Amino acid sequence: MPRDYAVIDLHVHVQPWRMLRPEILERMSRGRADHAEIVDVMANPDRFLGLLDRSGIEKAALVNYVAPEVMGFTDEVNDWISAYCKDHRDRLIPVGSLHPAHVKDARAAVDRLLGDLGIRMVKIHPPHQLFYPNAYREGLGALEVLYRRCEEAAVPVMFHTGTSIFAGARVKYGDPIHLDDVAVDFPRLRMLLAHAGRPLWTETAVFLARRHPNVWLDLSSIPPGSLLEYLPKLESLADKCLWGTDWPAPMVPSMKANLDKFLALPLSDDAKKKILRDNALRLGF
Repeated sequence: MPRDYAVIDLHVHVQPWRMLRPEILERMSRGRADHAEIVDVMANPDRFLGLLDRSGIEKAALVNYVAPEVMGFTDEVNDWISAYCKDHRDRLIPVGSLHPAHVKDARAAVDRLLGDLGIRMVKIHPPHQLFYPNAYREGLGALEVLYRRCEEAAVPVMFHTGTSIFAGARVKYGDPIHLDDVAVDFPRLRMLLAHAGRPLWTETAVFLARRHPNVWLDLSSIPPGSLLEYLPKLESLADKCLWGTDWPAPMVPSMKANLDKFLALPLSDDAKKKILRDNALRLGF
């Protein structure tokens, strides 16, 4: 049946690449024939909207996070993405972050993030920010403030789960089991487990999504052709999964190519529509 709905991509990395550490930038750029296009859309929201149109995507969440030690991104990314999306809030969803180990006034920092800057989803990247996502239980108080405020404001928090290829990343922090504490302690916090724990912890991520009503899986960065190998019960999980591409991460050639390959999977049209659009709308996007 022809698709009669628009797609929402909840995991795209439009970021200020000028902040990237040289070795990270080299890895992101290596072997990409579309490097010039990527640089262009990073600087021009209108060009990015054109790319979305050509890819068959209505809305995209533009994921930014603070990780100075590993990636080079400082808290300036929040102002950058807020300004980038300013004139296109109907289609561009600004995703920002804070680093709980570096903030002095967590309440003020979170209020600025969600209020002044209009950030609509928060990203926590444990392997790049170098802490466990339940570290508030060990004294990282700013993290508890962030979760509590996002819970109150109904702002989703996206957590990187799974591995990372970048130099300096600590993969141990990507084990999603630590998010069980977060889901228990903040039962109304809308939690998205990016990459569904791939490749090491997919079963754990699926368990958490089944166990907790407030946990969903983001399918980004899993090659669409391999999705049913990682998630053989994807059809029955369709209510808890959201579409994302992770473009322009390494090994993600294009948003359109990923979408076309997903649409070719032997899933029901109903399951595809839930994953590509309906679940994102349910979460307020």
